[in-house]
Amino acid sequence: MATALITKPALEPVTLSEAKSRLRVESTDEDALISELIEVARGYLETVAGIQLITQTWRQYEDTWPLSNCLNLKVRPVQMISSLTVFAEDGTPTVISPADYQLDNVSTPPRFYLDGDLSAGQALNGIEIEIVAGYGNIGIDVPDALKHAILLLVAHWFEFRGAVTPREQPVSIPPGFNSLIAPYKRVNL
Repeated sequence: MATALITKPALEPVTLSEAKSRLRVESTDEDALISELIEVARGYLETVAGIQLITQTWRQYEDTWPLSNCLNLKVRPVQMISSLTVFAEDGTPTVISPADYQLDNVSTPPRFYLDGDLSAGQALNGIEIEIVAGYGNIGIDVPDALKHAILLLVAHWFEFRGAVTPREQPVSIPPGFNSLIAPYKRVNL
């Protein structure tokens, strides 16, 4: 069903100094703009590729549990499930023990298997799965191709900085961006 970002990444996968080096910018005059471009580029990459780069927490909401007891998770890569909560009709939460479920974070998409039956009394969004996702806590954990794709976007958008604001990006996507993220991109059938 739906997902919501609960905890944003603590930092970006590309540092300001890495971006400035790529842009050949030595002064601090453009630091705020470059930092904003890095954040927007990371967000754009995560959205179009369907992946999370730096550790962040998401919540996936479900109305019902599948009959197979195996649910595909919508965020990836998954590091861990921090909680599974089921809400009764009156809104009372019940936290399911981690001993009662298994995570398959090797498959694409990641799968979440529950031992036994699960039904929520609350008709809409009665099941909440809290997911910790991302490649890791620091930029070195992120694949180099994805960091390069971010730097490509930052450099491209930096060139168009007079035409539009960072929040109005993407104006255009540089050649090579889609090729860099293709191996990591979620494919929807």
